[in-house]
Amino acid sequence: MNLQISEPLQRWRLLLGESAEAALSGHGGGLDAAAAGADAALEWLYGRDPGRAERGERKAGLDGSQLTTPDWINSLHKLFPKEVIERLEQDAVERFGIDEVVTNLEVLERLEPSESLLRAVLHTKHLMNPDVLFAARRLVAEVVRRIMEKLQSEVKQAFNGTRDRRRRSNMRIARNFDFKRTLSENLHRWHPEKKNLYLEKPVFISRTRCQVERWDIILLIDQSGSMVDSVIHSAVMAACLWNLPGMNTRLVAFDTSIVDLTADVTDPVELLMKVQLGGGTNIAKAVAYAQQLVSNPSKSIVVLVSDFYEGGSSTELVRRVKTMVENGVKFLGLAALDESATPVYDREMASRLVNVGAMVGAMTPGQLAAWLAEKVRG
Repeated sequence: MNLQISEPLQRWRLLLGESAEAALSGHGGGLDAAAAGADAALEWLYGRDPGRAERGERKAGLDGSQLTTPDWINSLHKLFPKEVIERLEQDAVERFGIDEVVTNLEVLERLEPSESLLRAVLHTKHLMNPDVLFAARRLVAEVVRRIMEKLQSEVKQAFNGTRDRRRRSNMRIARNFDFKRTLSENLHRWHPEKKNLYLEKPVFISRTRCQVERWDIILLIDQSGSMVDSVIHSAVMAACLWNLPGMNTRLVAFDTSIVDLTADVTDPVELLMKVQLGGGTNIAKAVAYAQQLVSNPSKSIVVLVSDFYEGGSSTELVRRVKTMVENGVKFLGLAALDESATPVYDREMASRLVNVGAMVGAMTPGQLAAWLAEKVRG
């Protein structure tokens, strides 16, 4: 969600910079938390202009910046609308010559792969020349590999099936080992002098199958700038689900238009490089597209990943979700898919969706996998 500044004095404070703090704060012009973040982002860039200090517009301080370049890029996409972000990024590259805004090949190759850097790459890949884009793709691949390594184990664990202690299994693998029953059935082999228990018959238990019929899972991903964490984890999650037997996974990204990325779901790197972050939001249009994909409502799950701030018709959105739920579709709205992000979403819209039968909440990718497995098992 973009920053909204309604107080005139706060606007003046952001324009004039830290030098105006003392004069305006006593008149209600002090900055709230969101405005303070915007001020830090503006100071990171325009504080480099010595002419501004001479004009009294902003104070050119000597304190070290607390923002790294990727942090600055990511903060822009949380705080400002698309047209402002484009102007700030343009000024960074053209006016101040900050080539390391994830567009400098030498800098990019030195950076340690991280999710923070991945977010910055996704925000600025449109500024990169082919050589830099190639290096960025390698960086994205390494971060995705790390995320996928973790998520894949969580997804497999969730979908491997529940342990059924009533039935034994001939599959002697560690995850099926029944410690308590093995101990009980081998107690007669306890050697009191050596204080050793000798196992003659290890016991293994069976597992129930997670699904017997094919399920359709449709992931609808809001690709507005503030949802970048959710886009990343959704792309990797879709790739993990794709490999599961009995699952038909589709991935759809949207803003005011719809892009079906299912063809790239097996390659999350390629998928992420095609995502276009930013723009408006028309959730109702995305849900309408999902309706067209549903062929067996009772075996379909739609997962909407969004902040629920609807730029289109909220009435149409609620109506379509209600229709899908009444037809038997399981509908889940996720406010975030990030491991650590605090959910920020339109609670009124979320409440309206819950009232027509949707389930709305915030889950980590691992929790989402467990939820999907639970619904598939019935």
